[in-house]
Amino acid sequence: MSDAPVLLDPLDCLVAGPSSDSLRIGLAVPASGILGLTGPAAVASAVLAAEEINASGGLRGRRMELVPVDAGAHPDEVVRVVDGLVAAGAIDALCGFHTSDVHRRLEVTTTGRIPYLFTPPHEGGARLPGVLLLGESPVDQMLPVAAELAGGARRTRWALIGNDYIWPRAVHAAAGRLLGSYGAEVVMAELVPFGRVDAERLIDALSACRVDAVLLSLVGRDLVTFNRAFACSPLVQRVARVSGALDETGLLEIDGDESGELYATMAWFAADPDRDGFQERYLNRWGDAAPRLGVYASGCYDGLQTLAVLHDAHLLGPDTSMDRVDAMLPHRRSRLARAEGLELLPVG
Repeated sequence: MSDAPVLLDPLDCLVAGPSSDSLRIGLAVPASGILGLTGPAAVASAVLAAEEINASGGLRGRRMELVPVDAGAHPDEVVRVVDGLVAAGAIDALCGFHTSDVHRRLEVTTTGRIPYLFTPPHEGGARLPGVLLLGESPVDQMLPVAAELAGGARRTRWALIGNDYIWPRAVHAAAGRLLGSYGAEVVMAELVPFGRVDAERLIDALSACRVDAVLLSLVGRDLVTFNRAFACSPLVQRVARVSGALDETGLLEIDGDESGELYATMAWFAADPDRDGFQERYLNRWGDAAPRLGVYASGCYDGLQTLAVLHDAHLLGPDTSMDRVDAMLPHRRSRLARAEGLELLPVG
């Protein structure tokens, strides 16, 4: 395999068209927008995965190459870019994470044309042919939250606060059912548009409702904005916060947390034992100043490795269904972790 760079210029790929020597993967991760802070580690993890795959012989003799797409742009723009790349034969598959409104638009664009692997926690429900899911559903994420914080810790008065789009709505629906099964009550629920989090107003409302816990389905910068304000409020050590979108990158953005009441529900944490030496290889490749690893970046690495496995097994195609490949996909189980400084440490 050539040691040429694996990260390509999208414009060059559009001009060149299809390649018989490589399998080109559209890497759709946010370089801007609400989730832009997660992008650098995701790209670094994806490059590591592609380099390792190529060093091991590639994809039935072909190199894996990555064509970056800024999935943090407006959904119309993301779809336009991906559609152009697919039409030109410039990418053979799509992989990455982005908000679910972008995801639902992209699945319509890619189905029947190229396979598309969506790596982060998702909103559940059926997918079109060729669209594969790596992350956890809202029920998967909310099960440990309800059991540990509503059942075990007896937090009975809950608020649900999220951004106003597909994934938070699905999380709220799942949370309402599961919290109720443990005798807890949702006393406040609110969805806010991207970039319009009025943290002070929300914190005042939480105080007025006398909540024990708040489930945060805010994402990216909006989650950072809320947590920074909450850390300065009188509620910080009395009200539990738990999020299905908080990883170590987001925790770093709020300068850590020492309240003992900030939780995340995810399938992977950087504090976990280093599976297969992934984190060690990541640091060896990029150095001590590498972007902070979190579950979104880890998911990109896993996603590309999964695409390689499916390709080598002749199971990767534009009409591949989840039912057909489910047994070969990594199965993730969400766990609860508590923030301690700059780390997310699994509970129990």
